[in-house]
Amino acid sequence: MDAELLPRKRLVLRETAFVEMVVWRLPKPVRGNTHGFKYRLALIVEGVCVLRYDNEAGKGDHRHIGGREAAYRLVDLNRLQDDFWQDVERWRRER
Repeated sequence: MDAELLPRKRLVLRETAFVEMVVWRLPKPVRGNTHGFKYRLALIVEGVCVLRYDNEAGKGDHRHIGGREAAYRLVDLNRLQDDFWQDVERWRRER
């Protein structure tokens, strides 16, 4: 089985902000993960990534909020999206 790109989404929130969501189903986990997904969910505002969930090889699942990075535990793809959108809404409320 080859890597499979799941539906890729780019959602414009306003003229200067958008969300991009990219998820791949992999034949085997990337280094540092036990699940078979590679993902990047990002909130971009005025050309700057202000919030991102990802799992680059060797680092495992984590999220970036502002300048901070924290571990994240992937339960499933629905929960990943729910958690991401909660952080997007929190970020928008705080600004």
